[in-house]
Amino acid sequence: MATIIAIANQKGGVGKTTTTVNLAACLAALRQNVLLVDLDPQGNATMGCGVDKHTVTATSYDVLLGEATLTEALRWIEKAQMQLLPANGDLTAAEVNLLKTDNAPNRLRDALAPVAWNFDVILIDCPPSLNMLTVNALTAAQSVIVPVQCEYYALEGLSALLDTIEKVRRSTNPGLRIEGVVRTMFDPRNRLANDVSAQIVEHFGEVVFETLVPRNVRLAEAPSYGLPIIHYDDSSRGAQSYRELARELRKRLRRSVAPAMKEAGA
Repeated sequence: MATIIAIANQKGGVGKTTTTVNLAACLAALRQNVLLVDLDPQGNATMGCGVDKHTVTATSYDVLLGEATLTEALRWIEKAQMQLLPANGDLTAAEVNLLKTDNAPNRLRDALAPVAWNFDVILIDCPPSLNMLTVNALTAAQSVIVPVQCEYYALEGLSALLDTIEKVRRSTNPGLRIEGVVRTMFDPRNRLANDVSAQIVEHFGEVVFETLVPRNVRLAEAPSYGLPIIHYDDSSRGAQSYRELARELRKRLRRSVAPAMKEAGA
């Protein structure tokens, strides 16, 4: 059964999509069966995987509205050896159209259920807003990874995300938890970056991943080539950091699975 993780922060420019794409590719490189769900109308995760969002015929929008099955919409990403549920601008209409459907917050969870056993990890790239798409992601997920940039105002607005997570816990997904906080865009030479990094650790404690994702030119270039960083420049600091993050996440997931298996008598 897949571990489903939403990657969310309503602030733009924090490395959310970069983290989703590269973490997915690095987990796939660790021989995990991975599905990346693009739930952002910008479709940047789709483009970052080398799929043209303008030419896809079935997307996450169609799946959410019941106009296509998940299996029909999936795209195999040969280079990264993982599956993608693509997105494009059609998703901008999802907010209104989802509210017209039955059981609106559960549409993604219901769509993923038939295929969840085919994957080890499902990562959901959320839109940079707290709308019905994000609620769908949080309802479908077991946990949330929050990317936070090591820059001024890093923690601004996070209270709104945490409030949304708490509302989802109370309404549709009581088991939802914070998987971890990822510090992104870190420059060790910058005093402010170091100060903000320390603030993040002080605020969130042990849920903060040890891995720091640096500011890195090669990491910024990779999406324009439609490649995750490990397939664009595996020797770069960006590639090394996301490989480390994937290993760290896998260790966390193994620790969380073991007690659950014991409790189930496995």
